[in-house]
Amino acid sequence: MRVLVVQNFANTDLGQVGVALAEADATVELVRADLGDALPDGPHGHDGLVVLGGGQNAVADDVSPWLPRLCGLMRDFADSGRSVLGICLGGQLLARAHGGENIIGGASEFGWQEVELTPEGAQDPVFADLPRRFRSFQWHDDTFILPRGASRLAGSLAVHNQAFRIGRAAYGFQFHFEADRPLVERWSDIFADWLAERQPGWAERHRRDAAAFGAQADDAGLAIARGWVRTIVPGMA
Repeated sequence: MRVLVVQNFANTDLGQVGVALAEADATVELVRADLGDALPDGPHGHDGLVVLGGGQNAVADDVSPWLPRLCGLMRDFADSGRSVLGICLGGQLLARAHGGENIIGGASEFGWQEVELTPEGAQDPVFADLPRRFRSFQWHDDTFILPRGASRLAGSLAVHNQAFRIGRAAYGFQFHFEADRPLVERWSDIFADWLAERQPGWAERHRRDAAAFGAQADDAGLAIARGWVRTIVPGMA
């Protein structure tokens, strides 16, 4: 099993998705698009694609000129029946790749927030091991309108579209299910100055919220990661 991972921003990584891929003995090829690594021409040579998050928005082609090509690559993977996973920015790019509308700003969420599965999401195999409502880490300002033909799998009171599937196994997530407590702690340290300005009080809330919600969120996130990895069909490479 060979999986292509595209990183769009410094200090993002696979988190719990990496755990699930390691459990499946997957070979991971990392492309640091943010550092100028070239994207492949198509899906051949890989069984699945993961596109990670980032601080830019999904239409920031001026500062991230690889985004249009990345959208095309995500569409090619999905059209070929390969598994695709987009997280936060990656989920917004998956929506863009299939004609969805990106909405910049006005949809801010931060911290461990509740997500609720739709009836269709509750029946989706990726969410088979999850309760109808669970907590997951959020860090975003933007949202999107679903592409035509997409299945809405999860939402929340704050942001309507939290997860969707298009085609056989192309999944977009707004929430950071990959971010377990150690990753959230690392982000809190790395981005401490930004958080002090934009999320005042986070340094104090972090420990309390991690104790209250972190274990449940970690369990849910790993279950989602394992569920998505199970959608990968080995041998498509």
